[in-house]
Amino acid sequence: MNLNMKEYKFLKTDGSTEDVARLTISSPATLNALNSTILGELDSYLDDLARAIANPVVSSPRVLVITGEGKSFVAGADISEMCALNETEGFKFGRFGSMVFKKIEDLPIPVIASVNGFALGGGCELAMACDIRIASEKAKFGQPEVGLGIIPGFSGTYRLSKIVGQGIAKELIFTGRMITAADALEIGLVNSVVAPEELEESVNALVASILKNAPIAVSLAKECINAEYDLNADEAIAFENSNFAKCFTTADQKEGMSAFLAKRKASFQNR
Repeated sequence: MNLNMKEYKFLKTDGSTEDVARLTISSPATLNALNSTILGELDSYLDDLARAIANPVVSSPRVLVITGEGKSFVAGADISEMCALNETEGFKFGRFGSMVFKKIEDLPIPVIASVNGFALGGGCELAMACDIRIASEKAKFGQPEVGLGIIPGFSGTYRLSKIVGQGIAKELIFTGRMITAADALEIGLVNSVVAPEELEESVNALVASILKNAPIAVSLAKECINAEYDLNADEAIAFENSNFAKCFTTADQKEGMSAFLAKRKASFQNR
């Protein structure tokens, strides 16, 4: 399935290859604010990507990189759309956004957020749904929803506390304050911060370091990490044991260990 073939109004897939899917949210006039149309396009794209990964004809993407066009990653959800919502409509909007972001979290490949600018509200929540966040020094993060009379609605209260801890999450959400990329690095919200001109190169280097490893093993490791933070210790260890055992059913495990013993570079086939 060629993910570059589909036409979107607010998404760009330029630069995607067989191994790496690259997705740019493109509505720079609104700082890439998330409205129902953009969320719907994201939902469609993620469904297509999940199908391509599950049923590869020849090969399928092994990493997804998400970024925003212009000076913003995503500056939040579209306030002009939200302002007139009633309780039922607000519930549907929040549930849909949360469902779309859960699809990102559940993708069986690593997802990297390349945060080039503002990641506020829904943008911060989008970044948190990704596995790894690399930020430009110009990036800004925050959950400012309480200043609008609402709370984070796309799973922000859940993911922020998981990533940075309840105390810091409560402070950021209760105050709605915006923090710098350096602050985000200090609290563990992002993995690294780089100069703006080095962001693409740094993300590409991270992608390359992931691609050299066995794809099935990377996927099973992601599945373990995602599942285990909601399990108790015994359940988490049992889940890991099961996925560890699955690795020994793969040709990549045989290739990886044979290559190590032979002191040669492994050639993984994703099987």
